Amino acid sequence: MIRVISVGKVKDKNLKALIDDYALKINRYHKLEMIEVKDESITSDEKKVLDIEAERVLDKIGNDEYVVLLDLHGKMMDSVDFAHKIDQLFVHYSKVTFVIGGSLGLGDKLLERGNERLKLSDMTFLHQMSRLIILEQIYRGFKILNNEVYHK
Repeated sequence: MIRVISVGKVKDKNLKALIDDYALKINRYHKLEMIEVKDESITSDEKKVLDIEAERVLDKIGNDEYVVLLDLHGKMMDSVDFAHKIDQLFVHYSKVTFVIGGSLGLGDKLLERGNERLKLSDMTFLHQMSRLIILEQIYRGFKILNNEVYHK
């Protein structure tokens, strides 16, 4: 099972429609579960906000999951390497979970729990856009692994 845990809701209906479309496409290849946890209002105590959001995410993660954190300080890889990474993870794990933090990023406890950090780009994206991007890359990965044509 692939899980995508995201802090906050997608409010833009067009972006949500694209996200839902990729989720349906992925489900043709592998079971996908999408989980949203509430984002915290940003206050002057940003560490407290990060800690609260991290706890909400951690409550959704089991001990048996391989956790990939989407993080600006993570490792970058191309789509082919990403596809092979997913394939290899499922040899050892039944659940692979991707975590997208809120607008402030990821809390310390979540950083400690993650097995790996993945950087989508050197550019900065809205955390809601990151959900669409990771889903598109997961779908692309399945197309690559199945030797199916997909646009470049």
